[in-house]
Order: sequence, then C-alpha cells, then structure tokens
Amino acid sequence: MRSILALLLTVALTSAAAAEPKLLWETKGLAGPESVVYDPVTDVLYVSNINGAVMQKDGNGFIARLKPDGTLLERQWVKGLNSPTGLALRGRTLYVADVDQLLEINAASGEVTKRHKTKGAIFLNDVAVAEDGTVYVSDTPMNTIWRLKDGVFEPWFANDDLNGPNGLLVQGDKLIVASFGRMPGEGQKQELAGLLAVNLEDQAIEPLGKGEPVGNLDGLEPLASGDYLVTDWADGALYTIGAKGKVNQLIDLNQGSADLTYFPDTDTVLIPMMLDNTLAAYRLSAPAPKAKEKK
Repeated sequence: MRSILALLLTVALTSAAAAEPKLLWETKGLAGPESVVYDPVTDVLYVSNINGAVMQKDGNGFIARLKPDGTLLERQWVKGLNSPTGLALRGRTLYVADVDQLLEINAASGEVTKRHKTKGAIFLNDVAVAEDGTVYVSDTPMNTIWRLKDGVFEPWFANDDLNGPNGLLVQGDKLIVASFGRMPGEGQKQELAGLLAVNLEDQAIEPLGKGEPVGNLDGLEPLASGDYLVTDWADGALYTIGAKGKVNQLIDLNQGSADLTYFPDTDTVLIPMMLDNTLAAYRLSAPAPKAKEKK
C-alpha cells in the first residue's frame, strides 16, 4: 500500500513540476523593449524599443526584427522614433504608439507611411485593432481611449473610471482594458488596478470579476479558456485572470514585464522585459507527448 501511495505522490510531483513555465530563450541587447508582435507573413517578430526615457521625444526609439527563436535579425529595422510602445499588426500595416502620435509602418519596407498626430494626448501606450479595421489606442495618464476610424484619429472615450488604461484587446462588442492604476501625485503611492470591459456601442464600463485591484497591469492576451494572460509591470509578474476575476500567478518576473505576445499552438508567451533590455520566451506547459508511429 505504501509503495502505491509513494508512486502516486511521485507521479503527482512530476506532473506539477512538468506544468511549471519554462524559460526557452532570452534575447539580450535590446533597449527598453516594450511591445512584441508576430508577423505570420514574414515569420518575424517586431519589438518596440524606447531606448531612453519614456515619453521623451528624443528620436532614439526604434523597432527591432527578430526570428521566432529570438535570433536578432535587425536591431534597428525602423529607427528615428521617439518612445515607441504598443504595437499592433493588421495586414501589412504595423501600428505603433509613439508618445502623442499613432504611426503606420509598411511591414514590407519598414517605411513610416502615416503619422496620426493628436492634440492633448500625453502617453499613447497600447494599440488594438478590431476585425473591421478600427484601431484603439490607450492614453494612460489621460484616462482616454483614442480611435482611428475612416482615417480620423480622435478621442473616443475619456473616463476616470478607466483607471489608467494600458493594455487593450478587442473581443466581439467589448474592449477589454488592463488598467495600470491612476498616476499618483507627488508623495502619493501608485494605486493598483484590474481588468475592465468597455462596451463598444454605448461605452458602458464594467469590471471583470469583482473589480478588485490586481496590480499595475500592462500586456493583455486572451486564452481559449476565456481567461486572460496579463503582465504586471511594477511588480514583475505574469498572471492568468479569469473572466470572474480569479487571479493566478504563473511566473515571478523582474520589474518591467511589458506588452506580451502569446502563441496558443505551443502555449508559449514572449515577454519584453523593459528594464532588463531583453525579450524572454516561456513555455507555460509541458509539450504533449508525440504519438508513436505505427510500424
């Protein structure tokens, strides 16, 4: 009986260990990487690099190109940007949030084809594109979501209840928002925040779950289960957050974990580590065993 119990315990411990996220690779030598997206047409990754102070208009920012295994192809594929953060790819257009402008970059040539300027934006942060091509951009300190539709880029929704909107994701008739928390005044402590859902029709806001604060949230990716993968920039962590608000920490990271990309086929996540100047790849679960070929 004892041997059976010991065997069951061993199997349980082995399974738990196998389920632990595994670091696959790290690409070093980046410069304040903030966001990463995958281009299936060219099979490359695009990574935004702030390369200086956030929100600084210094012309030092750039976009890097990497292979999916982390090999650096071109460190400064697109250069001369200011403080590029959020990225989103639709067709052959790469959208880039750059302080107070939304840029359109030709993914084939790396040429900046359009600059959508703003009046009043302070820190355009993340970018998300709906199925109809509408582009949404968060302005974190201004508690505002900007929208590019039919060539017009303008404030779409401003509300303090957005609580420092950062990561964005369009899901059906909802815009899911990962909030960073309100920017603190002098001598004040940074607040924590959680996930919100904004109705795209009437702009009604509702918290996901009980609305309890989770952290200073940044990157946001959906899972097939209905949960979300979310990074916490300030605390340095990768969480799953359920639609009802349940939070589970998957990986304890360094501060600066930013706008991630997720590959569901391999259960792999890529996380820009902004303060470490690296891009890190983790497999979240053990790969399924290969089926044996019949002889």
